Amino acid sequence: MKHSIYLDHAATTEISNSVKQYLISVLDDYGNPSSLYSLAEKPRQILSDAKRTVAAFLHADAEDFYFTPSGSASNTLAVKGLTSEHPVENQYEVFYSPTAHKSMLNACTSCICHTPLNVNCAGEIDLLYLDELLTKHNDLKPLVCIEAANSELGTINDVVRIGSIVHKHNGILVVDATGYIPYFRVDMRLWQNAADIITFSGHKLHALKGIGVLWKQKHIRLKPLIYGSQQHGIVAGTENVLGIASLGKAVEGYDYACISSRNRDYVYDFILHNIPDSYLIGASIASAKRLPHNLYMCFQGIEGESLMILLDMNGIQVSTGSACDSKTLSASAALSAIGVPEADIHSCIRMTFGGRETKEELDYVCGQLKACVESLRNQAAQYTRVLTTGHSNGERNVI
Repeated sequence: MKHSIYLDHAATTEISNSVKQYLISVLDDYGNPSSLYSLAEKPRQILSDAKRTVAAFLHADAEDFYFTPSGSASNTLAVKGLTSEHPVENQYEVFYSPTAHKSMLNACTSCICHTPLNVNCAGEIDLLYLDELLTKHNDLKPLVCIEAANSELGTINDVVRIGSIVHKHNGILVVDATGYIPYFRVDMRLWQNAADIITFSGHKLHALKGIGVLWKQKHIRLKPLIYGSQQHGIVAGTENVLGIASLGKAVEGYDYACISSRNRDYVYDFILHNIPDSYLIGASIASAKRLPHNLYMCFQGIEGESLMILLDMNGIQVSTGSACDSKTLSASAALSAIGVPEADIHSCIRMTFGGRETKEELDYVCGQLKACVESLRNQAAQYTRVLTTGHSNGERNVI
């Protein structure tokens, strides 16, 4: 049987059938929603309906949401929309999670005043250090930027507790919820006293790529990064009607009841008992502080990129970490931040499950993992033997 098993749902998700059918039904509604003639009425209604649906999904007010081109765009707007490049005008000192998505990391480190937070070996924000750091900070207002859950490590942060610390020091908390929201409902009735800005991306929720969301408290004032008139001038440009429509439809029927760690745990248990010299990255597999779909493993003695390619050749798609880092061989910022040994930092792969994998598929994944890891380790051992002895299969290399 030909296999094609996708285990990289943290990178992106397939478009749901309901979203596909809905998009087909509105493809001919091409009018510009900002226009006043009748052709614009339907697109304008599509946007309005989607905004109400997304607001209901998070139990928040529709007027507090803004649609952006991506989760990265939302993160950038959240940080750069508050800070200034000019020292005299800037009011904020930025404190950021060192395991955050690259869009958040780059936005934060580009600011005039920026300081990384401490995380533990699982990638969780050190709350005591955060409190001490904000107590000692300078006269600028604290702007704290974190991820609700790290989609690479699988570790979940306590947004409510972090928010209480930040607000005790009169700061602002920005929360990237992109990795969290596909697996846990974000209820703003619980988070509204903690988070000041929340961002996430639609394509992790079975919507189209190219649509992000930014929610903010009413008192937060953001300066635009792109100028124009749409969305109160904060996110300008003609709205991506199809992208916004896809997100509205995706969250309309989003089912959290089907989220389970069962398939993840099945593969982990196999690795634990059948592939030696392997260990878990991030929070404990049984911990409530770990995303239920995430399995990030280090297979010592091999290159993670080689294992990823070999698995792909056998019909299994995994990743070596965050998709934003997949085209570079530089060390993962998240792995470096949590202290993974340098010798192991390129030996890791991440599997993120969709939850609908069959037992037959899981058994195939387990078998291929074992075979591919053993093959790569054998190759590495043979290469080392050749380097140290000059012999391969009993024959001397001639140079």
